[in-house]
Amino acid sequence: MSEPVTDGDQASPRLARVSGEPYDTDRVWTVPNALSMLRLLGVPLFLYLLIHKHDDWLALGLLIISGLTDFLDGYIARRFHQTSRLGQILDPMADRLYTIATLVGLAIRDIVPWWLVVILLARDVMMLIFIAPGLRRRGFTNLPVHFLGKAATFALLYAFPLVLLGSHHASWAIYAQVTGWAFVLWGVALYWWSALIYLRQALDVFQAFPVRGRGAPPAVGA
Repeated sequence: MSEPVTDGDQASPRLARVSGEPYDTDRVWTVPNALSMLRLLGVPLFLYLLIHKHDDWLALGLLIISGLTDFLDGYIARRFHQTSRLGQILDPMADRLYTIATLVGLAIRDIVPWWLVVILLARDVMMLIFIAPGLRRRGFTNLPVHFLGKAATFALLYAFPLVLLGSHHASWAIYAQVTGWAFVLWGVALYWWSALIYLRQALDVFQAFPVRGRGAPPAVGA
């Protein structure tokens, strides 16, 4: 586990917040991890239902189940001290994949514009190119999840199903469409805001742990 960053005998509060999240176990096979893996396996099924079958209700049902298992694996991990390093990777990965899958599926069906896909994927590409490699070189696997990032994912996961329902020809569809697009706009703003926060956290880590020469011991324990 990454240790909090310290400056002499005094810990730096800012760097302590970016030094990695605590976890309880290195075990792979835990109930929360199994639920996260099931969520990941559901992504291709969701795309099949949404794009190929156009079975919106089954696709929405799968999203609801995914959301419930997301809540459940987090609750079990905290309640029974099964928070794991793998789980800290799988859980946000599943959230991101469902967000991307829903977004791309809706764009393929011409329910949302492709520029929205570009705006949201550009954020993830930025994180992948500018943050992830630097963290790995310094012994970190991830940054602590910020509540704005969670709020953005929450907003988008609710937005796209509502936008999908809004594409139907029913008297209530207009309400779903308006509410869904409101969540989309808030979600996009929060998504990029959280990216800037993660970028600042990553820069703090890069400054505190400069990459050493080849053969030198790593700056931080894993």
